[in-house]
Amino acid sequence: MPNPSSASRDQNPKGHFLPWVMWGFGALFYFIAIFQRVSPSVMVGELMRDLSLSGAALGNLSAFYFWGYALVQLPTGVLADRWGPRRLLGFSAAICAFGSFLIAFADSSTIAYMGRFIIGVGAGFSFVTTLKIATDWFPTHRFALLSGLTVMIGTVGGLTGQAPLAWVVGEFGWRGAMNGAGLFTLLLCIGIIISVMIQGRPKGKAQGIDKKTTQPLMYEIAQALRQPQTWVLAAAGFTTLATLFAFGALWGVPYLMEVQGFTRPQAAGSMSLMLLGWGIGAPIIGWISDRFARRKAPFVFCSLVALSTISLLLYGPELSALGINILLFINGLFSGAVILLFATVREHNEARVAGTAMAIVNMGIILSGAVMQPLTGWLLDNNWAGQMDAGQRLYSATAFDQALWVLPLFAAIAVGMGLMIRETHGRALRAL
Repeated sequence: MPNPSSASRDQNPKGHFLPWVMWGFGALFYFIAIFQRVSPSVMVGELMRDLSLSGAALGNLSAFYFWGYALVQLPTGVLADRWGPRRLLGFSAAICAFGSFLIAFADSSTIAYMGRFIIGVGAGFSFVTTLKIATDWFPTHRFALLSGLTVMIGTVGGLTGQAPLAWVVGEFGWRGAMNGAGLFTLLLCIGIIISVMIQGRPKGKAQGIDKKTTQPLMYEIAQALRQPQTWVLAAAGFTTLATLFAFGALWGVPYLMEVQGFTRPQAAGSMSLMLLGWGIGAPIIGWISDRFARRKAPFVFCSLVALSTISLLLYGPELSALGINILLFINGLFSGAVILLFATVREHNEARVAGTAMAIVNMGIILSGAVMQPLTGWLLDNNWAGQMDAGQRLYSATAFDQALWVLPLFAAIAVGMGLMIRETHGRALRAL
């Protein structure tokens, strides 16, 4: 039986071009989402000084993005399943732009929290809608690869939010940087709206609308949650990216500066290697998984490598700057295996709730950042010796040692969750 979305593409003279335009807009918005996710890591000192924040408070400020992001995951999945993803992109980009402007003009921590939360709400639509576009418009065998490419583009956003953003903050201040991010997002929003008006809407499934869907929203959520593997995969996502969110997106830069003696540009550049590895690893691991029709084994192997590298980095023998950079890159590279969780959960659930199931996994991943960033900040505060510099707290090497042990712990749990994954061999559950 022919694929409806493929048939629609064949009937549309723009069929071969339109899917890439649609996916491209979603991927570009995901670029912005990841940029915003990691941006506080190069503003730690300025934010703590200007907003009078402790380590735990800064962790909470950064984590408000993740709470907002997580809040919209289930609604995003349901909306993507029912009404299609494109109409969500322009609206969510506008929300994200507003949050950027709000935090740029914040004169108190409360306003900054609100801005960060709103940014998270807007950014929360980015990834699942892009995956839904890939589901509706591209062949099934390309899904893991397209998922990996989406992550790769998002990673470029993360890289932009490290060393390049550190330079911008040094030149124009963190408020100027956030104003620039808001303007860029607003321009993207306008571009999405114009493109939708010009291109119109394709028919049938290519539009992403399941006209046969009549069940209540909570029924679709319940259907996805009724599948035990959905819970396993969400938990695997939570633990897999704990290191990337807590270390790569927030505390890694101050750790390298205080413990390893890096300058801020050097530290930001080194942390960029973790994100670069993640962006490279995701599409490669996705391609390998598709090529050999295996999900479980690659995930478990990659999780073991990620556990080994973060353990060596934090508690192994003293390393040179080159050694540190190599471990950061390898850790990010193999953490890219998280992308396999989306392909796996899609194959364990019925097609009509695929977006919802992927949203649940994404929510588990995002909650990792919401929990791990303030948890790590709280542990640092508990081991703080009282040192201050220009209004910001300074944490010693001992404080970092006694706070970052949670990262290898969660990496080890990720390995255990991987062993609980049921192999799909790259096929939908009903085909097994």
